[in-house]
Amino acid sequence: MSACPLTPAERCTQGYEHYLREARGLASATITNYVPFIRSFLEDRFGDGAVTLSHLCASDVVRFVQRQAPRLHPKRAKLLTTALRSFLQYACYLGKAKLDLAAAVPIVANWSMSSIPRAIAADQVRQLLASIDRRTAVGCRDYAILLLLARLGLRSGEVTFLELDDIDWKVGKLSVCGKSGQRSDLPLPAEVGKAIAAYLRHGRPQSTSRRVFLRAKAPIRGFRGSSGVGSIVRHCLLRAGLDAPTYGAHQFRHGLATELLRQGASLGEIGELLGHRSPETTKIYIKVDLDALRTLALPWPGGVR
Repeated sequence: MSACPLTPAERCTQGYEHYLREARGLASATITNYVPFIRSFLEDRFGDGAVTLSHLCASDVVRFVQRQAPRLHPKRAKLLTTALRSFLQYACYLGKAKLDLAAAVPIVANWSMSSIPRAIAADQVRQLLASIDRRTAVGCRDYAILLLLARLGLRSGEVTFLELDDIDWKVGKLSVCGKSGQRSDLPLPAEVGKAIAAYLRHGRPQSTSRRVFLRAKAPIRGFRGSSGVGSIVRHCLLRAGLDAPTYGAHQFRHGLATELLRQGASLGEIGELLGHRSPETTKIYIKVDLDALRTLALPWPGGVR
């Protein structure tokens, strides 16, 4: 059975993807984020018809952003505009655009520290972990993954691409490949190490893969991307019937930071554990420690009225 032929918009998007990978050398994660936005933009402008980049004008770009940005989280909206500028520069690179329309892409406001991180509560983490049936192979795997998220605050991608050689059992240490390929060593808590060991002994399928966590169904291999871990988190939360802030994996990272802050850890210590490259990134957690902030509030002159 032959595959369906690509539409003109899909072919153009494929060419752009190849350009990002081969000419620009961008990371796979960046390409994965950019490409869907560009496919949507081209389909919105040209439909199923021929893609004629020379026909693009500033109003096409502005109209698309105005329609899409309000539906997205501010960070995703900003990513959308970045992807559009990149694609419009690509159109100039091809010599198929009359004007450099990258300057026409509107700027989307993304105020720093504009919202409180959505953090799962410590008691919800306890309920979630207790709900997992560790007598099964899948339960062993999911329990170990959730512990890595909750106790070490790992990103879903860091859990996804964790390899057997990244664990030093003798000294109790974990080597994690974070953003931009930067590696950091983290202590391996006994609780987490015990859960991983249980999965490796009793739950992990036979495989030549060096990934720690593998799919439970064929083909037996590591997850293709961080969405695999995200799916596990969502499934476990739904099965446990918890009213968590989100169904995503990042809430465990926020939850750990919030709990550490309330226990008296400094922002520097929290930032080091979470692998923040800039202290500014960690400052957002100041806003979640409401009890501490209340002690800094000055009394209203004359008392409460």
